[in-house]
Amino acid sequence: MCCVAHPDDECFAFGGALALAAERGVETYVVCLTDGQAGSYRGSAGSGEELGRMRRAEFAASCEVLGVTKHETLDYHDARLEFVNFSEAAAKLVERMRSFRPDVVITFGGDGGLNTHPDHMLVSALASSAFHWSGQTKRYKELGPVHQAKRLFHISTNFFLAGRPAPMPIPWTVTLDIRSVQKKKAEAFRQHTSQIPLVEKTKAEFEKFGVEEFYTLVATAEAEPARQMTDLFEGLA
Repeated sequence: MCCVAHPDDECFAFGGALALAAERGVETYVVCLTDGQAGSYRGSAGSGEELGRMRRAEFAASCEVLGVTKHETLDYHDARLEFVNFSEAAAKLVERMRSFRPDVVITFGGDGGLNTHPDHMLVSALASSAFHWSGQTKRYKELGPVHQAKRLFHISTNFFLAGRPAPMPIPWTVTLDIRSVQKKKAEAFRQHTSQIPLVEKTKAEFEKFGVEEFYTLVATAEAEPARQMTDLFEGLA
């Protein structure tokens, strides 16, 4: 299960992990909290509402390219996640975790990712809390039987984007070789036609550094020592 803030996060950040999981037959579910209608790049949209509709469709097309099993866009306001009721927003993710019952949850790190977006910081906090609360019997009793996912990963990076404030990425414990799905990740990104200027702007960086994605194991259902891995599902039955 992948928790993101905006349409295009799923491919820009997590596309390699999602495509690799799909190719090995792992069911995947991407939950996007906003429709991205406050985006800087607006395509042909004449209003925020129109941009939101466009980006929802682009998100669906991208998820299809990546082989995502299930995807969903919630109704939170783009660029305003920091003002949501935290407990209520986390409950929406708890409900979905208890329904989908993932083994692995992936989301942004607390730095906000490559563009240090505050919405990314908030979805990191929300998804991380939901990961824990989904498995606790005292939390959200009305949202169905508890489910404790086995691993929570935050995405990290080995490069920064030019012209952006530098993030403070968490040191990674997983180096994911995505060369076999790199073209699929790029094709998913191209489905976001309203964001083509961003695609072109970041093309050189992803051509240079895009053969790998980096993740950090930040929580597990059972105690274990930190170690370097090359697979998010390593050792899971």
